[in-house]
Amino acid sequence: MKYQINITRKAAKNALKMPRAEQARFKRLLTALEASGPVRADWPNYSPLGKNEYHCHLSYHWVACWRHEAQTIVIEVYYAGSREDAPY
Repeated sequence: MKYQINITRKAAKNALKMPRAEQARFKRLLTALEASGPVRADWPNYSPLGKNEYHCHLSYHWVACWRHEAQTIVIEVYYAGSREDAPY
């Protein structure tokens, strides 16, 4: 099953500020989310943040956060950027 990935404007804008290597990892993460769903235990420092929220590190300084409502195929990426500013 393919999931639908929605990226908030803020997350998309912050992703453009990342170094190119992290932008490439972010794109790979989006592809993995679309193909396999929100639980990405195969990514570094992946962990659930709450009931339906998750995050993983793209590198030491950069993270991505997303949420998935049960019984839907929609995943919303609501944060991509510096781990210092991450909303967790």
